[in-house]
Amino acid sequence: MDKPTTLLQPNQPHPLFKLATEVGPLLIFFFVNAKFHLFVATAAFMVAVLVAIAVSYWVTRHIPMMTIVTAVVVIVFGALTLALQDETFIKMKPTIIYTLFAAILGGGLLFGRSFIAVMFDQMFNLTPQGWRTLTWRWALWFLAMAVVNEAVWRTQSTDFWVAFKVFGMVPLTMAFAFTQMPLIKRHQLEPVTLDQSAAEEGDVSKG
Repeated sequence: MDKPTTLLQPNQPHPLFKLATEVGPLLIFFFVNAKFHLFVATAAFMVAVLVAIAVSYWVTRHIPMMTIVTAVVVIVFGALTLALQDETFIKMKPTIIYTLFAAILGGGLLFGRSFIAVMFDQMFNLTPQGWRTLTWRWALWFLAMAVVNEAVWRTQSTDFWVAFKVFGMVPLTMAFAFTQMPLIKRHQLEPVTLDQSAAEEGDVSKG
């Protein structure tokens, strides 16, 4: 008998495709800023984000909640940046996103739910203790990244901030996610079916 999977992801594309749609717009933002300036880069970033979402939906017929929230903030703050010709808005965008994610995770725990699986478009099946610990870690990480973004854009040049946003924040977040794998493996449960996994997903009110 085959061993049931521990991580279920319907319509999951190739990891390189997922990476391209997430990092691609940031790379465009970096290179356009280097070639022109921040306002042109902001416009290019907004277009790239929308294109990435459209391509992702065309391939998977699904858009992760985290991607939707990020895109909305990008469009709103990008539009404010261009309309007011004030780069403060696009520089504060990561702070707003990170703080929002931290609030969603922390608020969910108050109601006995973990929204990690929803935010990252994955269906982990963990013990209640595993959900709580993983959620708190990510909430604190997002808060820390919000503080770091504020410190960098307020004290460094625009070019440095753009480079750090692409080549600093992304690798750091990927490294942090990797360090959480031992916790996930230690607390994971074996879902019998996809429906059962989805039904139990993120419930920390028990145990």
